Amino acid sequence: MTCYVENETERVFSFSVEETVKDVAETVLDSEQCPYEAIVNVLLTDNGGIREFNRLYRNIDRETDVLSFPNIEYEEPADFNHAEEAEADCFDPDSGELVLGDIIVSVDKVEEQARSYGHSELREFAFLIAHSMLHLCGYDHMEEAEAAVMEEKQEKVLEALGITRNR
Repeated sequence: MTCYVENETERVFSFSVEETVKDVAETVLDSEQCPYEAIVNVLLTDNGGIREFNRLYRNIDRETDVLSFPNIEYEEPADFNHAEEAEADCFDPDSGELVLGDIIVSVDKVEEQARSYGHSELREFAFLIAHSMLHLCGYDHMEEAEAAVMEEKQEKVLEALGITRNR
C-alpha cells in the first residue's frame, strides 16, 4: 500500500497522519478483499481550500469535511474486476499498484467535528479516511440502505483498529 499525503496547511496533529491513513486504508482494502496493492493520494487542506475543490469539481459552493475522487468505475461496490479491464487507466505503470483515487480532507473540519462529537481528532480523521476509502471502493450513501451499509463498514474498520469514540 502506497499512501501519498500532502499537507498544504500549517496544521500538525498529535498523531501520525501518514500512519493513520495507511492503517485505515489497508484495513478497508482488506475488509473489501481488494486483490491488489494500491495507491491512495490524500491532500490535507483548510475550509477555504476544500470549499474551492467542492465548487470546482462538484459545483457546490460550500465547505465540507472530506471529498473523494475514485479512479475506478464499479459495477458493484468493491468489485475490482473492472480495474483489470481498464488496466491502463487503473494501474500505475511503474509500480503495478491499483490507483484507487484521491481524498481531500479539511483539517479545520477534523478539529471542529471532533470537538462537536466529543471525540479525538484521531477518531474523526480516521473516520473520514475510512468513509472516503469506501467511496474509493465504489460505495455511496445516497439511499438510506446504502448509508447503513457504509456506516456499518466504517465502524467495523475503526473497531478493528481500536479507534473508538473514547480514543
